[in-house]
Amino acid sequence: MEITVLNSTFPVLTLLVVLPALAALALWLIKPTRIAARQIGLAVSALVLLGTIYLALNFDYGKAAAYQFAETHSWIRALGVSWALGVNGLGLAMVLLSALLTLIVLIASARDLEGENKPYDDAGYVGLTLATLAFMMLIFAARDVFVFYLAFEAMLVPMFFLIGRYGNGAKRKAAAMKFLLYSLAGGLVMLIGIVGIYVYSPLAAASNEQHASLYLIENLAGKLQASPGVEMALMISFFIAFAVKAPMVPVHTWLADTAENARPGTSALLVGILDKIGTFGMITLCLTIFPGASQRAALAFIILAVISVIWGSLAALAQKDLMRLISFTSVAHFGLMVLGIYVGNTVALAGAMVYMVAHGLSIAGMFLIGGFLTERGHSQDIEAYGGMQRVTPLIAGTFLISGLAAIALPGLSGFVPELMVLIGTFRLYQWAAALCLVGVVAGAVYVLLPYQKIFTGKAPEHRKSIKDLDNRERWGVAAPLIVLMLVIGLHPQPLVEPMTQVAKQVVVTQDVAFQVEGTGK
Repeated sequence: MEITVLNSTFPVLTLLVVLPALAALALWLIKPTRIAARQIGLAVSALVLLGTIYLALNFDYGKAAAYQFAETHSWIRALGVSWALGVNGLGLAMVLLSALLTLIVLIASARDLEGENKPYDDAGYVGLTLATLAFMMLIFAARDVFVFYLAFEAMLVPMFFLIGRYGNGAKRKAAAMKFLLYSLAGGLVMLIGIVGIYVYSPLAAASNEQHASLYLIENLAGKLQASPGVEMALMISFFIAFAVKAPMVPVHTWLADTAENARPGTSALLVGILDKIGTFGMITLCLTIFPGASQRAALAFIILAVISVIWGSLAALAQKDLMRLISFTSVAHFGLMVLGIYVGNTVALAGAMVYMVAHGLSIAGMFLIGGFLTERGHSQDIEAYGGMQRVTPLIAGTFLISGLAAIALPGLSGFVPELMVLIGTFRLYQWAAALCLVGVVAGAVYVLLPYQKIFTGKAPEHRKSIKDLDNRERWGVAAPLIVLMLVIGLHPQPLVEPMTQVAKQVVVTQDVAFQVEGTGK
């Protein structure tokens, strides 16, 4: 099935990539005061958010499966690389989420930037955050696989320093190195697939003009001129890199260490957005470019997804560190997303896409609001608190709403996508849906039990002086997250419909490729 590309007369996507990148470079060169750095970061991230809202308002939702606002410029002609950008319904949702959460994270970090935490006494944190935003925008808008790969690898640099230099844990440098090594290993495996695409692309032997668009996704979708065995090997090289990022069992162990030692804002960016690159890549590259191989390997990936759901849920129950607990809940949630991606029907796949957005909001709420409490209380130990709902009622309420959204309470953002994934799975893999219900039940425990320990009961005397959310945190962080979790939960159709169109196109591409392989053509 052909992928439609709708060209733009104005390079708005390039602007949304270049603006935060230039701002990050300027902050590194100029090194302004703390307050000026914060103002620049807020202004630039707000402009990027306005730009993504412009995209949303001008997006043709009747053609959500098409790449819109597309631009294509020959870049490295000898390698067939083009600067090619465009967003479909899924890409649009992810660039919106990236811009929104980056702005919220910078608002949440304002207390640190004002000097209460010494490591933030320079423009580094803001600059690295804006650089991360630039790479995220490029990844979610890239139509060229090589450009996607470059941004995928380059993004590791700002994240490494955000964790290792600006983290708050005693083992932050070790956690940053572990994150880097896992990610680099996955990226090196993906490089095998990048080379393979060059060799087996349908445009590998084309004229110079066509060769310049060798890596475009629309030119590769189900069209690789490779044997089924070679296609499988190339697809697995991409899947491994995305499984590390997702993160899936058994390549998930870097996440808990990172969450424990990074700043809450960094963890919110990492798990709320960056880890979605894993599931985004599975849909945009694995399913689209290697549809036949993805379908043949689906059962193995479904088994891994179910293991991730169960393992993540049980591991979360065993945690005493709040940030580690939240990170393990994400392992379970990503398992559900991957399950929906590989089940092979439109309902489950669309549910996984909506889940990516819903989880981004709820997990950001848990990390940021939980971080407000642990940084005020100078401890991430769940047992170190108690009775905090009387001391910090706004923190307690917002954390509870975020947690309930994460475990799919009806009326909140996580309910519809999780239900779609489970319904779609039950149609074809009843055993997988049944096993995942174990994780769903455990989810209620791993959210409500720490809530009970931290927020109910009697507060220790030395905790009664902890301050609740101030106006900036209340209206700049908690309010927008709560509103969006409620809006998506009560009226999900504006998000479900475009995702369903994208899912239909991906599923049709898979079915056609599998039929062609079956006939031996």
